Amino acid sequence: MGRRSLKTDKNIYMRSREDAGMTRAEASEALQFISESRLEKIESEKTPAQPEDILAMAEAYKRPELCNYYCTHECPIGMEQVPEIKPKGLSQIVLGMLATLNSLDREKERLIEITEDEQITEDELADFARIQSELDRIAETVESLRLWVKRTVVSGDIDRGKLEELRKKEKSSHS
Repeated sequence: MGRRSLKTDKNIYMRSREDAGMTRAEASEALQFISESRLEKIESEKTPAQPEDILAMAEAYKRPELCNYYCTHECPIGMEQVPEIKPKGLSQIVLGMLATLNSLDREKERLIEITEDEQITEDELADFARIQSELDRIAETVESLRLWVKRTVVSGDIDRGKLEELRKKEKSSHS
């Protein structure tokens, strides 16, 4: 294996490659369509990464969070539309989700009152904004859970095939 870079201001792509224990040459081989020189340019920020580069890196380096990083830091649409998700432990995710769901459970009657006339009036706006923030927290928690599952599957702690089989079975039972 080659040496680790002595560079101190490494970007997330270089750190991810190094954390995966790969040289640029090994990574380029694993990434198949990204040359070693292009990889160097992405890592030194001389050239921007493309979505297909990030997907390949996320898989090769076993770092699914690279996709969220790219969307929230480099993609103009994602920077406006996608929340940044930081990897968390399962218990932290579940407790956060339960707290948010409990909060929303208390707010659901108010949400019904606000939306029943299909209009949000000035006096309802503050409550609606608060409820919308709670819904955003739920969406972020769901994305955190998805990221946790991807990381756990990539690490081999959950069998991908079995998980997909069970999800398909569950999906078809709700159809």
